[in-house]
Amino acid sequence: MTSPFSLQSKYKPAGDQPGAIASLVEGVHARHDAQTLLGVTGSGKTFTMANVIQQIGKPTLVIAHNKTLAAQLAQEYQEFFPDNAVHYFVSYYDYYQPEAYLPVSDTYIEKDAQINAEIDRLRHASTQALLTRQDVIIVASVSCIYGLGSPAEYEKKNMRLEVGMPMGRSELLHKLVAVHFERTNADLNPGQFRSMGNRIEIMPISEKFVFLIEIVGGTIGHIMKINPVTLEILENPEAIFIFPAKHFVTNKEEQEMAIASIREELKLRLAELEAEGKLLEVERLKRRTTYDLAMMQEIGYCNGIENYSRHLSGKLPGEPPETLLSYFPHKPDGTPDFVTIIDESHGTLPERRCMYAGDQSRKKTLVEFGFRLPSALDNRPLRFEEFQERIGQAIFTSATPADYEREVSGNIAEQVIRPTGLVDPEVEIRGVLPKPEEGYEGQIQDFIIETEKEILTGGRVIATTLTKKMAEDLSRFLKEKNIKAEYLHSDIKTIDRIKILTQFRKGEFDCIVGVNLLREGLDLPEVTFIGILDADKEGFLRSETSLIQIIGRAARNAKGRVILYADRMTGAMERSLGETSRRRTKQLAYNQEHGITPMTILKNIKDITEQLDSDHDKAVRANMALDEEIFMNDPDKLFALKNEEMEAAAKALDFETAAIIRDEIRSLEAKLAKKRKENPAPKIKKIKAKRH
Repeated sequence: MTSPFSLQSKYKPAGDQPGAIASLVEGVHARHDAQTLLGVTGSGKTFTMANVIQQIGKPTLVIAHNKTLAAQLAQEYQEFFPDNAVHYFVSYYDYYQPEAYLPVSDTYIEKDAQINAEIDRLRHASTQALLTRQDVIIVASVSCIYGLGSPAEYEKKNMRLEVGMPMGRSELLHKLVAVHFERTNADLNPGQFRSMGNRIEIMPISEKFVFLIEIVGGTIGHIMKINPVTLEILENPEAIFIFPAKHFVTNKEEQEMAIASIREELKLRLAELEAEGKLLEVERLKRRTTYDLAMMQEIGYCNGIENYSRHLSGKLPGEPPETLLSYFPHKPDGTPDFVTIIDESHGTLPERRCMYAGDQSRKKTLVEFGFRLPSALDNRPLRFEEFQERIGQAIFTSATPADYEREVSGNIAEQVIRPTGLVDPEVEIRGVLPKPEEGYEGQIQDFIIETEKEILTGGRVIATTLTKKMAEDLSRFLKEKNIKAEYLHSDIKTIDRIKILTQFRKGEFDCIVGVNLLREGLDLPEVTFIGILDADKEGFLRSETSLIQIIGRAARNAKGRVILYADRMTGAMERSLGETSRRRTKQLAYNQEHGITPMTILKNIKDITEQLDSDHDKAVRANMALDEEIFMNDPDKLFALKNEEMEAAAKALDFETAAIIRDEIRSLEAKLAKKRKENPAPKIKKIKAKRH
């Protein structure tokens, strides 16, 4: 059988990679439920897995334990498989505050969230690819175990529109509304449409182009695929598919059945609360649920509709929800027919285990105090055992696999020898506290001295701290010492994290300070020095696993070195240094035997945010490039000209062009402010007149 995947790389497997690839492929064919790739940092685990994917030829789910790592993996797999469907599936929230109730203080916290429209678009692109293609790789975070809506319903509700198909204007508009597209008269965004006479413009939820449908005499006369910014006609397709704009989709009949089922549950629950004498809870639950039902009847949707997912899907109490895993192919008997790669499994699997318990604890309180019906408990992530049943054949990858991975794996492939010949870095221990008698000023001053040395030779530096505040404070202090530094932690938005790491690799700053996000998975070959501050403070961030992972960040550069700042030797430090030494000894012996000179990993500086870049932003930058000359000579003239153009576009109802010009003006204003700050006008020296 020919594989649908086409791996493209100028490199061939080397070092331990060929043996690991053969071993894992053989394990899949032998139907092992689980395998482990014990691969040291920088040994090319992703390339190994790309080869495994190509040889197996099945749709693949890659799970990472944070969004930043998922983005990096998605970018790497896209480079390996440019002709295949590689997609990025993470939570679409830039900010998320879950609904909660604190009985002690009688505080109700309403759900508050900020949705990233681009990531929502990518989620839809992922599910649509799984329903329409075989050559699919989805790189996902924890979102893959949360409820998503039925794939059967999602697929069933997609619309096929064909030239010549009988279809009136009103019918098409009603069909679009029925699958949760929104009507607008302004700029089109994914999941929206606008109508001008018999011409209907639709922007699919998963794309950045527009379909222009022209209705002629009660039939679809023309279909055009258009660039929304340039208005260029890209294609004249004969037929297109429009998928729903939301994953939770029900028809009118199913919706009415769901509403009736919710009413019945509400009746029973109110009776229970009344019997317990909880009159406040009765009133609260009645009011909230009645309002939600009214919204569902009127517009087919309500905020928090996911809390009624059991009724909408027709599932029984306690049944697991549909998730991203449900969209992957399955055999006729229902068993998964795909492969799951769990990256950095020592961190990812424990995270999956705790998701269910935390979610249920919060929702049980909401149910108990009348904020939600008991069925809301079924809007949940998968239990760990449910997750295990649904991931198909699993391959765990880690430099430090835990006991669980070792116990359940039918095969463990070790990848210690790097194709580049790179060896684990040298590790040195220095004190935390100052020692004036020895002329040692403490960990921070020593770290600054070492950082300055690395910057002079063109290297990059990482510092790891124990808290977010320490990371922010150290970053600020380094800037005061004229070291270009930035901090990175979980409070920074997903897309911004990726951009920061890309800027770091490009040399826009020299030092990055982080907590746990820098611990594992991130591929930063420019890093030559890592300082692990307070290495002797035992705990999760300074465990054996964490220390090995952090040390590994310096193993992608031939000049890589690490300093552990500690005043005492902990057990975790001793074990991590022992394992690093074992690997280093084996690697050096291999290099000597084969006459290999270690080479720093060379990797293109590119990130997934390039794909998230909107056509709008590209148009703004294109306009700025054209106007650069005028801006340099006479900025005021350019601002006046641009304001006239913006007003003219707005008067002509061309809001998209007006928005592009508006954002160009904002960018130019920021550029001018920066220019004036850097080159202030010379101050005129005032001379005091002398009295005669």
